[in-house]
Amino acid sequence: MELWLAGLTLVGLIGALVFSRVNATVLFLIAALFCLISGLVNIDTFWSKTTNEGLVTLVLLILCAVALERLPWLGMLSRTVDSPRLSWSIAKIVAIAAPMSAVLNNTAVVAGLANVLRRSEYHASSRLLLPLSYAAILGGTLTLIGTSTNLIVSSFLEDRRGVGLGFGDFFVISAPVVLFVGLLLVVLARRLPTRENFEAVETEYTLEAEVDSEGALVGRTVEEAGLRALETLYLAEILRDGRKIKPVSPTDILLSGDRLVFTGDVSDVARIDHVEGLSTFAKREGLMQSELTEVLVAPGSILNGRSAKSLGFRARFNAAIVAVQRDGKHVEGRLGELPLSAGDLLVLATGDDFAERKNLSRNFIVLSESLDVRLMDPTAGFLATAALFAIIALAAWGAIPLSLGLLLLLVGFWAADVVSVDDLRRRFPFDIWILVSSALVVADAMVESQFVESVIGSAMPLLSGSAPFLGLVIIFVLTLILTELITNNAAAALMFPVGYALAEASGVDVMPFALAVAFAASGSFLTPYGYATNLIVQNIAGYTRGDYLRFGYPITLAYTVGVLAMLHTVYFAQG
Repeated sequence: MELWLAGLTLVGLIGALVFSRVNATVLFLIAALFCLISGLVNIDTFWSKTTNEGLVTLVLLILCAVALERLPWLGMLSRTVDSPRLSWSIAKIVAIAAPMSAVLNNTAVVAGLANVLRRSEYHASSRLLLPLSYAAILGGTLTLIGTSTNLIVSSFLEDRRGVGLGFGDFFVISAPVVLFVGLLLVVLARRLPTRENFEAVETEYTLEAEVDSEGALVGRTVEEAGLRALETLYLAEILRDGRKIKPVSPTDILLSGDRLVFTGDVSDVARIDHVEGLSTFAKREGLMQSELTEVLVAPGSILNGRSAKSLGFRARFNAAIVAVQRDGKHVEGRLGELPLSAGDLLVLATGDDFAERKNLSRNFIVLSESLDVRLMDPTAGFLATAALFAIIALAAWGAIPLSLGLLLLLVGFWAADVVSVDDLRRRFPFDIWILVSSALVVADAMVESQFVESVIGSAMPLLSGSAPFLGLVIIFVLTLILTELITNNAAAALMFPVGYALAEASGVDVMPFALAVAFAASGSFLTPYGYATNLIVQNIAGYTRGDYLRFGYPITLAYTVGVLAMLHTVYFAQG
């Protein structure tokens, strides 16, 4: 019975991850609770997974990142990237982004550099930002702390055998791969589209305005109202009583309460506000006197899948949405009622305390330079950097546990007033904590019920006579596919128990199988959805899904061949 329950849980979880739009954290939590209620795990096991040392290390690293993101080096280096030669620009992007992502949050690295590169003097942003994302992904594979995926796999390994992964385990495999694929990024960058209108792509937002009930526009045609001659703004549609009028004719008569949807250059929103009898939402909220702020909806934001109206956007953020951009295209529908998605670009009219809102960093990546995060001065930055590398060195040599080192580092940041308790409270990674602990529960249920062993046992006759390395290749490819379909962390959580069981059934070291899962889960180069950095650059540069496929497939092939070759060399060639 337990075998069938475990199988049902796993199949249901995979199906929901692939085909539903429910957050992966929620799905893993539901699966974990089902395992508890059905008796696949007991209550002691359930709670013990929440204090897994690898998971604690991951949480501490994310909290330390709140301070590390304030190091001044990224901003200083970013100003040296732009170069007349495309190949030289890409080489500098790789040289900066990869090492930085090895020790810092790669989302912060990409967001910081992207804000500079999107204003490149010499090149279209479409030629720079996807290599930036890929370089950050590659850099995250260099160390144990480079990406949350590595620490998640280490958490699983520690849960199974008491010892997790070390710094050297990653670097010896990934260093040659990063150099090889980084060089390929430089060579292939010219394959990315050069859109002559890339400036227009960056400003092609959807704006919305409403015809005032007592205004001068009521009863006038579109042409009479002068709405056909706004130069950089185009009247795309009229929303009236739940109906959509599209295309808009010059002879269409405007009625009270009509919502007019414009597309075009968001910087010209003032043209709308100067039309008598027409007002934007931000104008009605009294916020149009402030400077416009450009933000990107962060992965994991509370805004994902919800509208501004349902969230009480003004009260929550003291801001109003002026315009939206998604996939570089016109977004249809009322802006206040439009379900937002991670990666959406928003232009906000903000109140005085917007920059001080405690929920800002959790929900947005701010692109406007006027709201850049408070950086450390060079002296404090040097001391923080030295402390970080000291902790990494001590942990790598086994002198202290990494979790203890990160805890001491975090306390030091707090004592030096680099971060506050409020900073840590609003950045606490509840979603990661719940996802990983729930995934550990599900994995334990799969193992204790003998489900994974049963599946592996059924597959072993197909692999009989084959080298164990073939099984590792299969695990790598399956994880790589899952990463593109769901998310990197979810893919790692699902495939680790399978890889571990296959290694045990084959009678070989589990280490290369664990590393195969970690590297494959980070190898998201084909879609914007598998990795947060890909999602960030999508809207900033106006990439299509085809751009990811065309540029990503040779990178994926090179990464796959490189990682598998290094795993074979280090762990299998000697046998």
